[in-house]
Amino acid sequence: MRFTIIAVGKLKERFWQDACAEYLKRIKPYAKTEVIEIADVDPARAGSVAAARAKEGEAILHALGALSPKTHVIVLAIEGKQHTSEAFAAHLDDLGLYGQSDIAFIIGGSDGVDQAVYARASELLSFGKITLPHNLARVVLLEQLYRAQKISRGEPYHK
Repeated sequence: MRFTIIAVGKLKERFWQDACAEYLKRIKPYAKTEVIEIADVDPARAGSVAAARAKEGEAILHALGALSPKTHVIVLAIEGKQHTSEAFAAHLDDLGLYGQSDIAFIIGGSDGVDQAVYARASELLSFGKITLPHNLARVVLLEQLYRAQKISRGEPYHK
């Protein structure tokens, strides 16, 4: 498996950086995982929220363009499909089994994701009906990817 996480916004606080670094370290033996940070765009400078979202969307699509055209793209969105951790692990296993072992996850900025990015998505994933700050969503995604690898291998998950 190869995971690419394309996230709008930089992790500024040390505690977010440390949490992400810890899960990236834990995932490393199981899957090649890369995080690509996209600069967030200030709506006031862009002229509107829609314009800022469009600029961020262009940068996301550019980053996706550097990946294999066969990459399975999953956008984190509140309206996406929800999974238990076990079902998420099985879903990732199924993707790999059917030749989709390159998976990109998109985490939008504070104003969401542009429609052009949704159009490129293979599927939408939700961590629930709540809205998560994008920094926290990144930590949760990394933790769930790590947990999925442990579940798939029947290994214990140490808290």
